[in-house]
Amino acid sequence: MVKTDVSGLSQLGHAVDAPSSPEEAVMEKVPFSQAGTDFVVRFTAPEFTSLCPMTGQPDFAHIVIDYIPGEWLVESKSLKLFLHSFRNHGAFHEDCSIYIAKRIVELTEPKWLRIGAYWYPRGGIPIDVFWQTGAPPEGVWLPDQGVAPYRGRG
Repeated sequence: MVKTDVSGLSQLGHAVDAPSSPEEAVMEKVPFSQAGTDFVVRFTAPEFTSLCPMTGQPDFAHIVIDYIPGEWLVESKSLKLFLHSFRNHGAFHEDCSIYIAKRIVELTEPKWLRIGAYWYPRGGIPIDVFWQTGAPPEGVWLPDQGVAPYRGRG
């Protein structure tokens, strides 16, 4: 097993204040010791929150991020703090969802990434946002994201 050098990380293993905005949040990466082996990494944030940019009311989502690493992995504590930074951030569902995905792509340059953002209803209409960088590589097992479409009370 290869030991990953995490000495350059500023958040892992340290007490860190939550960032006040997504733009200020620092996401970090670590070298991927299994580069050349394609597999899916999944992050699930079932209690994601942001604010409606028009009313300031909270919005809630279940976010699932799947990616196939290239040479870098997303450091999970920094991702958690990044996602937390949306809590007091006003943006539309689509903007939040795509911004999250593009920040991860910019940081890690994965072989492939997709995001499924399953937003709870606002004004009686649930909004789900899906985006991916392209077709997933052949031969990689890609499980369903496991989030059912919103059905209300049935």
